[in-house]
Amino acid sequence: MLVDPYSFPAEPLLDQIADDQPGMPVLGGLASAGGGPGSAVLFCDDQVVSDGAVGVTVAGVDVFPVVSQGARPIGPEMAITAADANVIHELASQPALERLKSAILELEPGERALAAAGLLIGIVIDENRPEYERGDFLVRGLLGADEESGSIAVGERVRVGQTVRLQVRDAGSADEDLREALAQLSDELPAPPAGALLFTCNGRGSNMFAEPDHDAAALDQALGGAPAAGFFCAGEIGPVGARSFVHGFTATMAVFPG
Repeated sequence: MLVDPYSFPAEPLLDQIADDQPGMPVLGGLASAGGGPGSAVLFCDDQVVSDGAVGVTVAGVDVFPVVSQGARPIGPEMAITAADANVIHELASQPALERLKSAILELEPGERALAAAGLLIGIVIDENRPEYERGDFLVRGLLGADEESGSIAVGERVRVGQTVRLQVRDAGSADEDLREALAQLSDELPAPPAGALLFTCNGRGSNMFAEPDHDAAALDQALGGAPAAGFFCAGEIGPVGARSFVHGFTATMAVFPG
């Protein structure tokens, strides 16, 4: 699915697809080259459009989704014990802000420095797993905090009972996360890859890594030179658990085994 970010509500559609077709992965991205409404260019058969979204369903061909959110979990896992919409009031039965501060103080100095540069939160989507690894968390930003109430706002709706964990993102974490995801893919592919589609954030590339073409080069190495195509996005679409989301600073991939 390829989307004009100014005119099409991608997230409500992904919610609807998750309800109608549970477990069906959706991959793609939001057009990033345009500078405002009406500046996107989308192709649908022989038509060129500047708004909306275009997509294709794939049947009869295996597609292996890969999502690398470029973040690393740090600190303890914490259960949400009071929340409303995207506001967490309590973590582990303590005011959420107080519990976050305690978790940060428990970090090693290097991790504390990364947290100071930009702290994120990971939300477990599938609570039925015996333990949670990197790919089990939906990574979202911390939008704000209320010192008086001790609540924090995050960039996703949450509910009581979900598990969260602090996350940090830097070039090293993003590189490690991508290579781990691709190594796991290599173990799962039933046949050598025939090709792939790559949708990567325009905040990655040379904005995040010391060298250009980082994500494409890592994918090329993992696929043994199989052809790949894609583009830089203003938001990437890919699954976490059984449903798909719009991400940021992420690389999502659709890999086709031979």
